[in-house]
Parts: sequence; C-alpha cells; structure tokens
Amino acid sequence: MIPFYRIFYSWTPKIKDSTGKIKRNSVASLEKIDLNGVKQCILVRGHDTSNPVLLFLHGGPGSPEMGIAYYYQRRLEEHFTVVNWDQRGAGKSYSRKVPIETLNTEQYISDTFELVQLLLTRFNKKKIFLVGHSWGSILGSYVVQRYPELFHAYVGIGQVANMIQNERISFEFVYEQAKKAQDEKAIKKLEEISPYTGKNRKAMHIQRKLLAKYHGGTWKLNGEKEFIKQGFGSPEYNILDYYKFIKGASFTSKAMLKELMEFDLFKDVPVLKVPVFICQGRHDYQTPFELAKQWFDQLQAPKKEFIWFEESAHSPNLEEPEKFDSVLIDAVLKENIKAVQIYPLEL
Repeated sequence: MIPFYRIFYSWTPKIKDSTGKIKRNSVASLEKIDLNGVKQCILVRGHDTSNPVLLFLHGGPGSPEMGIAYYYQRRLEEHFTVVNWDQRGAGKSYSRKVPIETLNTEQYISDTFELVQLLLTRFNKKKIFLVGHSWGSILGSYVVQRYPELFHAYVGIGQVANMIQNERISFEFVYEQAKKAQDEKAIKKLEEISPYTGKNRKAMHIQRKLLAKYHGGTWKLNGEKEFIKQGFGSPEYNILDYYKFIKGASFTSKAMLKELMEFDLFKDVPVLKVPVFICQGRHDYQTPFELAKQWFDQLQAPKKEFIWFEESAHSPNLEEPEKFDSVLIDAVLKENIKAVQIYPLEL
C-alpha cells in the first residue's frame, strides 16, 4: 500500500559519505525555476559541484525521465553535476496555465538556452555537457548548432534524423514482424491505419503499441510497465506527479505532432561545432538505427563517435546503464579534453 504522504510529497535524498554525513560540496536539489515566464522543475544532483555539469533533455515531447533517474544516474553523479529537467508542459512542469501556443521548437530552444545560462552562472562554468534522448536529441541538436560555445560535447541517445522516414521505417518493421509471427490481429490493425504517416495521433498510438510488442522500443526491459514500477519507488516523483506526467504527455504531443513530423536533421543540421557522441541501440526501430547512422556519417563535427548498444532498442541509457555510464565517463568526459585539443572547433 502506498503511504498517503507519497500522493503529494516528493524530495531528493542528500548525498552522503561513508560515515553518513552530507558530502561537502555535494548538491541534491529538487526545485522549481522560472524559464521564460513559466515555472519548470529541475532535479540537480552531484557529489562535487566542481565537477562538470551535464544537462539531460528528455524525450516525448512530454516524456520526462526524472522519475526513474533515481535508478539510472547514481554513478554519473560521482563524475558530473547531473541536471534533469521536466520541460515546459511535461511531468512536474505540467500546468493547465501553460499556453499551448508556446509548445513549439523555438520556445523549447529558448527555454534550454535560459536554463543553460542559469547553470553556467550557478556552478561557475563556461560550458556544460548536453545529452538528448529521442525528442531531446532533436532539441539538443538544434541548441548545440545555435550555441556551440556553451557546450563541451553533445551526446545523442536514440537519435532522431528525419521524422517522415522515421515513421515509414518503423511502420514497415512492425508490419514485417507481424507477418513473420502470423499475427492476424496486428496485421489487421496495421492495414487499417495504412498508409501510415505518423501524423495521426490515434494511428501512432496503435503503431507504437505494436512496436513495443515486437521489441522495437525496448529490447530487454518490459517497456512502460518496468518504468512505471521503478517510478513508484522514486522519491523525486509522487502520485500527483504521475498524473501530471500522463496529462503532460498528451498535452505536449498533441501540440507538437505536426511540427514534429517536419524535422529533418539531414537538411537542418549538417554541421555541429562540438564533439558528438551517438549512443544507439542495435534494435531501435522507434528512431530507426539506420537513419541515425546515415545522419551521423554525413555530419561534420570536430570529433564524432557512434557507439552501438547491442542489447538495447530505443533507450540504451536504461537497458544497458553500466555501459552508458562508462561511455559518458570514459569516452565523453575523459576523452573530450584531449579531443578538443586535437581537433579544431571551427569547421
């Protein structure tokens, strides 16, 4: 039975040393801040505020991962000051007062820029690391393209490249899997929404549900059920927050769907002037791996590395967390200084 206080109360545990004392120079803060006139929630955790800052941009739009960060980011907190942010209209930042007309890419870019400025000032840094997952990889790519001087490196997870092609390949994958399984019920549903473009929310819901069934969204984990189970054990999210998560996911995806389908990084982002690391699941058919690799291959960057996660689909940070942490700590953090010295940042 869930305790009554967990309906409304959430917190983030202090970071302590082996004696049980709060670590000196550590930070553990769950707070609301103002970004462009809208109150939004950030979770800031790290063992030492002198460490580099890492900002995580969640997917969706409208699907924060703050509620499960408790399980997946503890090792990273030893090396970075990790910032999770529930974006405008999503999760703990959801409110009926958020103007729906502000849910657009330019506004999210502006919110990200303002948050980065706040973090640079607060932690006395000149640059930060930026990680973007799924929709966050679109937002992250545009932000880094516009403000390269603010970032040490960019890390894309489940990298989006072109949404029209994305939906075509994803649908074809599900249809082929349904035929191989002789799943007549699934075939019928897919044929009913064909031709599928991704521009209809109801059709996308059907496609995504079957994508999960055939492990194109998650490979090892039991999809959303696993994350929900973990989320209920997280101190940072209470029951009311999960209600807001559901409301926010619908709110933002409805507002952003048309614009989402127009994204084409092949055309819009051919160059990034910071080191780029792409973490892609070998089984990802939510943002198909072949598209991510094609965009990566044509991308110009001072340094770039494509890292395959063989036991993952769309969320390698959650399906292979130990490897993901090692990539960030060893490849991104430790090698980044050397990479910046070797490769010129101006292309």
